[in-house]
Amino acid sequence: MYADIDQALSVPTLRFEVELEPAQGTRFQPTNFPDLGPATYSRPDGTEMLLVESPQSMANRLEEVCWNHERADLHDVLTGLPYVRINLGNGLFTNSILEAHRLNSPYILESSDKTFMTALIQEFKEFEMSPVDVRKVARVVFKYDPNSVLHGVFFAKSDLAGGRIRLTRALSSFIEAEGVNVAESGGVKMDVVNPRGDTSKGFGHVPFHRTEFTASRITAYFSLDNALIKGYSLGETAEKLLCALALWKVRKFLDSGLRLRTSCDFQVKDREKIEIPELRYLEEILPGLIKKCAEEGLFAMPPVTEVQWKQ
Repeated sequence: MYADIDQALSVPTLRFEVELEPAQGTRFQPTNFPDLGPATYSRPDGTEMLLVESPQSMANRLEEVCWNHERADLHDVLTGLPYVRINLGNGLFTNSILEAHRLNSPYILESSDKTFMTALIQEFKEFEMSPVDVRKVARVVFKYDPNSVLHGVFFAKSDLAGGRIRLTRALSSFIEAEGVNVAESGGVKMDVVNPRGDTSKGFGHVPFHRTEFTASRITAYFSLDNALIKGYSLGETAEKLLCALALWKVRKFLDSGLRLRTSCDFQVKDREKIEIPELRYLEEILPGLIKKCAEEGLFAMPPVTEVQWKQ
């Protein structure tokens, strides 16, 4: 059990796993992939396995727990954390935390409002004809969106050092199930008005099938690369913030983010076995770490960078 941030930062890589179970019943619906469907496979010992949630999907879910949709802003405990907000017009907004590619979102980099893009070009100008220093990249990314340091970012733009600016994920996660069996079911969409109507247009009776699974064990895996974070040379305060933020994301996800799909709702099987600091402790230290990073000049000012989306 890692009781505090200092203890959690003392190991090069934090790896832990949490056993899950369906919140109701025994069936669950995994993620599906284009042209593949559910990702089933076999271990060397023959155990039937299933990828329930992929690393890329989990990155998005761990970012989304930061966002309070009711107030359309970060949760109170994360107030002051930098991110980029995109004004889409007509009172609509998105941001670098919710966008799938984070700071590399096309709504940030492809806008005709070039204010932020120009700032990034200047930040990375020194790498146009030289090797990329990932420490400088990490400082710049941390300045505008620390979440992008944790989950990685790839600026695939020729204007930004020829598309060579990238950070790998420091926080990774996936969910897999073992000893799986297929649970087939189905139903019929009933048309009480005209059961013989044109089904191609949504009329008539339309039968359908549904593939779900059962499993002997479902496990969520998490990994935090402290050595990678320390290699960025961001300083002790930033390192503690990134570690605390990563662990808060995991705790928050395990507390409130386990309804992955309509038919995929999990709960932690034994909370006493979670090996990371308590959510209450993390929420006590995060505001102070955010404030100290701002005082040390590590954040953009103001922390929310505004971008106007214009085609």
